[in-house]
This record gives sequence, structure tokens and C-alpha cells, in this order.
Amino acid sequence: MGRFFKKRLNQQLIEKELTGVQLTVLKELERLESSGAAEVNQRDLENISHVTHPTMTEILKRLERKEFISCRRSSVDRRHKCISTTGKARELHQQLDEMDRAVLSELCLGLSREQMQQLEQITNVMLDNAFRAYGKGSEEESDKNTHKEPAGI
Repeated sequence: MGRFFKKRLNQQLIEKELTGVQLTVLKELERLESSGAAEVNQRDLENISHVTHPTMTEILKRLERKEFISCRRSSVDRRHKCISTTGKARELHQQLDEMDRAVLSELCLGLSREQMQQLEQITNVMLDNAFRAYGKGSEEESDKNTHKEPAGI
């Protein structure tokens, strides 16, 4: 099942000329924007992604060239670049969400609504267990403890 999802995702990434790392940065940027961040800067993304400044600089340059993000000087702190997603990135996220829903529908064909709810509950427990096993805690705990939110939130 994991290979099935990975293959579909890789097809989308190849079509969009994106790498997995670039997609991860886009997802984090979207998460920060949707959580109400007034501005997101490069340092915010470096802290969340645990990458060095030069590495993030290269990732952002490539994403900007591909028109998935736009960069401008921060109005809050002129030393920083304010980074935001573009319509192209939002469209990509929408396409990936639709693909996820379609794949899930294919995999769950024939399950009742009750069985779907049970599957979701079981999957959430399994994911929490996996996060704990690798020392990261649950997703909510991880968001609270390891992700430094930008000051603009």
C-alpha cells in the first residue's frame, strides 16, 4: 500500500518538476500560512525543517524559479525575506489533496461508513505509536514542542 501512494506522489512530483524536499518545504509554508502567520521568513522554515541557511537558500531559490513561492523583504524586519506561496503552489496542494482522497476512496471501496471511522481511529493510534517509537511524540506534541512558530502568529 505504501508503494502505491509513493508511486502516485512521485508521478505528481515528476510532472511538476519538484523534489520531495521542495514539497516538504511547500507543505510547511502552507501550514504556517494557514495557521495565521502574518509573515513567514527563511529562518522559520530552517528551524522547522532542521536545515542550514545555505541549504534552505538553495531550496527557496529553486521554488521561486519554478514560481511556487514569492519572496520579498519583510515589512516587520528588513533583514529577512518574507516568503509566501503562489497560486501555483496552492493549486498543487489542491491537486495533491484530491489525489489523496481518490486513492483513499479506491483503497476503501466497499467499506461501510462505520468501518471507515474505525479505520481512521486505528490509523491515528498507529501513527501516534510510530511517532512515539521514533522519539517525536504525537503530531500535536511535535507541533508544540519542536516547531518554532514564527513571531507573526
